[in-house]
Amino acid sequence: MANYQIITDSCCDFPKEMLEELNLKVIPLNLLFRGETREDSVSGDIKTFYDALRNGEAASTAAVNPEGWTSVIEPVLQEGRDALVIAFSSGLSTTYQSVVIAANELTERYPGRKVNVVDSLCASLGQGLLVWYACQKRSAGMDLEELTAWVENNKLNLCHWFTVDDLMYLKRGGRVSAATALVGTMLKIKPVLHVDDEGHLINVSKVRGRKASIEALADKVEKTGLPGENDTIFICHGDCMEDAQYLEKLLKERMGVKEVFIGYTGAVIGSHSGPGTLAVFFLGSKR
Repeated sequence: MANYQIITDSCCDFPKEMLEELNLKVIPLNLLFRGETREDSVSGDIKTFYDALRNGEAASTAAVNPEGWTSVIEPVLQEGRDALVIAFSSGLSTTYQSVVIAANELTERYPGRKVNVVDSLCASLGQGLLVWYACQKRSAGMDLEELTAWVENNKLNLCHWFTVDDLMYLKRGGRVSAATALVGTMLKIKPVLHVDDEGHLINVSKVRGRKASIEALADKVEKTGLPGENDTIFICHGDCMEDAQYLEKLLKERMGVKEVFIGYTGAVIGSHSGPGTLAVFFLGSKR
Protein backbone atom coordinates (compact mmCIF):
# COMPACT_ATOMS: atom_id res chain seq x y z
CA MET A 1 0.00 0.00 0.00
CA ALA A 2 1.35 3.43 -0.98
CA ASN A 3 2.59 5.47 1.97
CA TYR A 4 0.93 8.62 0.71
CA GLN A 5 -2.60 9.96 0.50
CA ILE A 6 -4.21 11.55 -2.56
CA ILE A 7 -6.27 14.58 -1.57
CA THR A 8 -8.48 16.79 -3.70
CA ASP A 9 -11.41 19.20 -3.33
CA SER A 10 -15.11 18.86 -4.03
CA CYS A 11 -14.87 20.43 -7.49
CA CYS A 12 -13.84 16.97 -8.71
CA ASP A 13 -17.61 16.32 -8.51
CA PHE A 14 -17.27 12.71 -7.35
CA PRO A 15 -20.17 11.04 -5.54
CA LYS A 16 -19.51 9.71 -2.06
CA GLU A 17 -19.28 6.09 -3.16
CA MET A 18 -16.53 6.87 -5.66
CA LEU A 19 -14.53 8.81 -3.07
CA GLU A 20 -14.65 5.76 -0.81
CA GLU A 21 -13.82 3.34 -3.63
CA LEU A 22 -10.75 5.36 -4.63
CA ASN A 23 -9.62 6.00 -1.03
CA LEU A 24 -9.64 9.77 -1.52
CA LYS A 25 -9.73 12.56 1.02
CA VAL A 26 -11.76 15.55 -0.17
CA ILE A 27 -12.35 19.01 1.23
CA PRO A 28 -15.57 20.77 0.18
CA LEU A 29 -15.87 24.24 -1.22
CA ASN A 30 -18.85 26.16 0.16
CA LEU A 31 -21.79 28.01 -1.29
CA LEU A 32 -24.31 30.44 0.13
CA PHE A 33 -27.77 29.27 -0.87
CA ARG A 34 -31.14 30.26 0.57
CA GLY A 35 -29.40 32.19 3.33
CA GLU A 36 -27.35 29.24 4.52
CA THR A 37 -23.73 28.21 4.00
CA ARG A 38 -23.68 24.72 2.54
CA GLU A 39 -20.96 22.30 1.53
CA ASP A 40 -20.50 21.60 -2.16
CA SER A 41 -21.84 18.21 -3.17
CA VAL A 42 -23.22 16.10 -6.00
CA SER A 43 -25.28 14.05 -3.57
CA GLY A 44 -28.39 14.61 -1.52
CA ASP A 45 -30.69 17.32 -2.84
CA ILE A 46 -28.67 18.24 -5.94
CA LYS A 47 -31.74 17.97 -8.19
CA THR A 48 -33.62 20.30 -5.86
CA PHE A 49 -30.73 22.76 -6.20
CA TYR A 50 -31.01 22.75 -9.99
CA ASP A 51 -34.77 23.15 -9.82
CA ALA A 52 -34.22 26.21 -7.64
CA LEU A 53 -31.81 27.68 -10.20
CA ARG A 54 -34.40 27.15 -12.93
CA ASN A 55 -36.88 29.08 -10.79
CA GLY A 56 -34.57 32.08 -10.59
CA GLU A 57 -32.79 31.44 -7.29
CA ALA A 58 -29.04 32.03 -7.11
CA ALA A 59 -26.06 30.91 -5.05
CA SER A 60 -22.66 32.42 -4.34
CA THR A 61 -19.54 30.32 -3.84
CA ALA A 62 -16.42 30.38 -1.69
CA ALA A 63 -12.98 28.81 -2.22
CA VAL A 64 -11.19 26.66 0.34
CA ASN A 65 -8.92 28.74 2.60
CA PRO A 66 -5.48 27.65 3.91
CA GLU A 67 -6.92 26.68 7.29
CA GLY A 68 -9.41 24.38 5.64
CA TRP A 69 -6.69 22.62 3.68
CA THR A 70 -4.56 22.27 6.81
CA SER A 71 -7.41 20.52 8.61
CA VAL A 72 -7.44 17.80 5.94
CA ILE A 73 -3.72 17.45 5.21
CA GLU A 74 -2.27 17.62 8.73
CA PRO A 75 -3.86 14.39 10.05
CA VAL A 76 -2.25 12.51 7.14
CA LEU A 77 1.18 13.87 8.08
CA GLN A 78 0.59 13.05 11.72
CA GLU A 79 0.03 9.43 10.66
CA GLY A 80 3.52 9.42 9.15
CA ARG A 81 2.34 9.55 5.54
CA ASP A 82 2.96 12.02 2.73
CA ALA A 83 0.31 13.73 0.57
CA LEU A 84 -0.37 14.49 -3.07
CA VAL A 85 -2.92 17.29 -3.42
CA ILE A 86 -4.62 17.80 -6.81
CA ALA A 87 -6.52 21.07 -6.66
CA PHE A 88 -9.27 22.85 -8.63
CA SER A 89 -7.97 25.05 -11.45
CA SER A 90 -6.18 28.23 -10.40
CA GLY A 91 -7.81 29.83 -13.45
CA LEU A 92 -11.21 29.52 -11.80
CA SER A 93 -10.61 29.71 -8.04
CA THR A 94 -8.11 30.69 -5.33
CA THR A 95 -8.41 27.17 -3.88
CA TYR A 96 -5.05 26.16 -5.38
CA GLN A 97 -3.25 29.22 -3.99
CA SER A 98 -4.65 28.40 -0.55
CA VAL A 99 -3.32 24.83 -0.58
CA VAL A 100 0.14 26.06 -1.57
CA ILE A 101 0.16 28.30 1.52
CA ALA A 102 -1.03 25.44 3.71
CA ALA A 103 1.49 22.99 2.24
CA ASN A 104 4.42 25.35 2.81
CA GLU A 105 3.44 25.85 6.44
CA LEU A 106 2.91 22.14 7.04
CA THR A 107 6.22 21.03 5.56
CA GLU A 108 7.95 23.46 7.91
CA ARG A 109 6.01 21.97 10.80
CA TYR A 110 6.66 18.38 9.68
CA PRO A 111 10.12 18.48 8.06
CA GLY A 112 10.22 14.73 7.52
CA ARG A 113 7.04 14.70 5.43
CA LYS A 114 6.18 15.75 1.87
CA VAL A 115 3.13 17.60 0.59
CA ASN A 116 3.22 17.72 -3.21
CA VAL A 117 0.67 20.09 -4.75
CA VAL A 118 -0.55 20.09 -8.36
CA ASP A 119 -2.66 22.80 -9.96
CA SER A 120 -4.91 20.54 -12.01
CA LEU A 121 -5.99 23.35 -14.35
CA CYS A 122 -9.13 21.21 -14.49
CA ALA A 123 -12.72 21.50 -13.33
CA SER A 124 -15.63 19.25 -12.42
CA LEU A 125 -15.30 15.67 -13.67
CA GLY A 126 -12.28 16.78 -15.71
CA GLN A 127 -10.53 17.25 -12.40
CA GLY A 128 -12.23 14.03 -11.36
CA LEU A 129 -10.86 12.10 -14.33
CA LEU A 130 -7.33 13.36 -13.66
CA VAL A 131 -7.67 12.26 -10.02
CA TRP A 132 -9.12 8.92 -11.15
CA TYR A 133 -6.08 8.28 -13.33
CA ALA A 134 -3.82 9.22 -10.42
CA CYS A 135 -5.57 6.66 -8.23
CA GLN A 136 -5.08 3.97 -10.89
CA LYS A 137 -1.36 4.78 -11.08
CA ARG A 138 -1.07 4.68 -7.29
CA SER A 139 -2.72 1.25 -7.25
CA ALA A 140 -0.24 0.11 -9.91
CA GLY A 141 2.63 0.97 -7.57
CA MET A 142 3.79 4.45 -8.56
CA ASP A 143 5.58 6.24 -5.75
CA LEU A 144 4.77 9.80 -4.75
CA GLU A 145 7.36 11.57 -6.89
CA GLU A 146 6.63 9.45 -9.97
CA LEU A 147 2.91 10.08 -9.65
CA THR A 148 3.35 13.82 -9.08
CA ALA A 149 5.42 13.98 -12.27
CA TRP A 150 2.84 11.92 -14.18
CA VAL A 151 -0.02 14.22 -13.15
CA GLU A 152 1.99 17.35 -14.06
CA ASN A 153 3.02 15.87 -17.42
CA ASN A 154 -0.47 14.72 -18.39
CA LYS A 155 -2.86 17.33 -17.03
CA LEU A 156 -2.82 19.42 -20.22
CA ASN A 157 -3.95 16.35 -22.16
CA LEU A 158 -7.08 16.16 -20.03
CA CYS A 159 -9.62 17.71 -22.39
CA HIS A 160 -12.78 19.51 -21.24
CA TRP A 161 -15.51 20.24 -23.79
CA PHE A 162 -18.93 21.43 -22.76
CA THR A 163 -22.07 23.24 -23.78
CA VAL A 164 -24.74 25.08 -21.81
CA ASP A 165 -28.47 25.31 -22.28
CA ASP A 166 -28.90 28.88 -20.99
CA LEU A 167 -26.41 31.59 -21.94
CA MET A 168 -27.63 33.85 -19.14
CA TYR A 169 -25.57 31.94 -16.56
CA LEU A 170 -22.39 32.58 -18.56
CA LYS A 171 -23.41 36.23 -18.87
CA ARG A 172 -23.64 36.55 -15.09
CA GLY A 173 -20.14 35.12 -14.78
CA GLY A 174 -18.77 37.49 -17.40
CA ARG A 175 -18.11 34.72 -19.97
CA VAL A 176 -20.35 36.24 -22.65
CA SER A 177 -21.77 39.74 -23.13
CA ALA A 178 -25.37 40.62 -22.34
CA ALA A 179 -26.06 41.20 -26.04
CA THR A 180 -24.57 37.82 -27.02
CA ALA A 181 -26.62 36.09 -24.35
CA LEU A 182 -29.85 37.81 -25.42
CA VAL A 183 -29.44 37.21 -29.15
CA GLY A 184 -28.16 33.67 -28.61
CA THR A 185 -31.15 32.83 -26.45
CA MET A 186 -33.59 34.23 -29.03
CA LEU A 187 -31.95 32.29 -31.89
CA LYS A 188 -31.39 29.12 -29.83
CA ILE A 189 -27.64 29.41 -30.29
CA LYS A 190 -25.64 27.01 -28.10
CA PRO A 191 -21.97 27.68 -27.36
CA VAL A 192 -19.32 24.98 -27.37
CA LEU A 193 -16.63 25.80 -24.83
CA HIS A 194 -13.52 24.24 -23.37
CA VAL A 195 -11.02 24.74 -20.55
CA ASP A 196 -7.71 26.04 -21.94
CA ASP A 197 -4.10 25.47 -20.87
CA GLU A 198 -4.41 28.19 -18.21
CA GLY A 199 -7.52 26.57 -16.74
CA HIS A 200 -9.92 29.24 -17.99
CA LEU A 201 -13.28 28.74 -19.70
CA ILE A 202 -13.03 29.66 -23.39
CA ASN A 203 -15.91 30.04 -25.86
CA VAL A 204 -14.76 28.20 -29.01
CA SER A 205 -17.74 27.93 -31.35
CA LYS A 206 -21.51 28.19 -31.65
CA VAL A 207 -24.11 25.85 -33.10
CA ARG A 208 -27.86 26.12 -33.47
CA GLY A 209 -29.91 23.79 -31.33
CA ARG A 210 -29.31 21.51 -28.41
CA LYS A 211 -28.91 18.28 -30.39
CA ALA A 212 -26.27 19.86 -32.61
CA SER A 213 -24.33 21.07 -29.55
CA ILE A 214 -24.28 17.55 -28.08
CA GLU A 215 -23.11 16.10 -31.38
CA ALA A 216 -20.39 18.77 -31.49
CA LEU A 217 -19.06 17.44 -28.17
CA ALA A 218 -18.84 13.94 -29.63
CA ASP A 219 -17.06 15.40 -32.66
CA LYS A 220 -14.39 16.89 -30.41
CA VAL A 221 -13.73 13.55 -28.74
CA GLU A 222 -13.57 11.79 -32.10
CA LYS A 223 -11.17 14.33 -33.62
CA THR A 224 -8.79 14.99 -30.73
CA GLY A 225 -8.98 11.94 -28.44
CA LEU A 226 -5.79 9.91 -28.12
CA PRO A 227 -6.20 6.55 -29.87
CA GLY A 228 -6.31 3.66 -27.43
CA GLU A 229 -6.25 5.93 -24.38
CA ASN A 230 -9.95 6.53 -23.84
CA ASP A 231 -11.54 3.26 -22.80
CA THR A 232 -12.99 5.32 -19.92
CA ILE A 233 -14.58 8.73 -20.48
CA PHE A 234 -16.41 10.95 -17.97
CA ILE A 235 -19.54 13.01 -18.65
CA CYS A 236 -21.14 15.47 -16.24
CA HIS A 237 -24.48 17.22 -16.50
CA GLY A 238 -26.50 19.94 -14.85
CA ASP A 239 -29.65 17.87 -14.31
CA CYS A 240 -30.06 16.76 -17.94
CA MET A 241 -29.52 13.01 -17.76
CA GLU A 242 -31.21 12.21 -21.08
CA ASP A 243 -28.77 14.49 -22.91
CA ALA A 244 -25.84 12.86 -21.09
CA GLN A 245 -27.10 9.43 -22.12
CA TYR A 246 -27.43 10.56 -25.75
CA LEU A 247 -23.81 11.74 -25.68
CA GLU A 248 -22.79 8.42 -24.12
CA LYS A 249 -24.57 6.59 -26.97
CA LEU A 250 -22.69 8.64 -29.58
CA LEU A 251 -19.32 7.98 -27.95
CA LYS A 252 -19.88 4.23 -27.78
CA GLU A 253 -21.22 4.00 -31.32
CA ARG A 254 -18.58 6.19 -32.95
CA MET A 255 -15.47 5.35 -30.98
CA GLY A 256 -16.17 2.11 -29.18
CA VAL A 257 -15.67 3.66 -25.76
CA LYS A 258 -15.99 0.86 -23.22
CA GLU A 259 -16.93 2.70 -20.05
CA VAL A 260 -18.65 6.05 -19.59
CA PHE A 261 -19.13 7.44 -16.10
CA ILE A 262 -21.99 9.95 -15.90
CA GLY A 263 -22.38 12.24 -12.89
CA TYR A 264 -23.88 15.52 -11.79
CA THR A 265 -22.06 18.82 -12.06
CA GLY A 266 -21.70 19.84 -8.42
CA ALA A 267 -23.46 22.76 -6.79
CA VAL A 268 -20.45 25.10 -6.78
CA ILE A 269 -19.69 24.76 -10.49
CA GLY A 270 -23.35 24.36 -11.38
CA SER A 271 -24.22 27.68 -9.76
CA HIS A 272 -22.05 29.35 -12.44
CA SER A 273 -22.81 27.12 -15.44
CA GLY A 274 -26.50 26.58 -14.81
CA PRO A 275 -29.01 23.79 -15.41
CA GLY A 276 -28.56 22.00 -18.70
CA THR A 277 -24.78 22.15 -18.71
CA LEU A 278 -23.28 19.10 -20.42
CA ALA A 279 -19.56 18.28 -20.49
CA VAL A 280 -17.28 15.50 -21.68
CA PHE A 281 -13.76 14.75 -20.39
CA PHE A 282 -11.11 12.59 -22.04
CA LEU A 283 -7.41 12.33 -22.90
CA GLY A 284 -6.48 14.19 -26.07
CA SER A 285 -3.46 15.28 -28.06
CA LYS A 286 -3.98 18.76 -26.64
CA ARG A 287 -6.74 20.70 -24.96
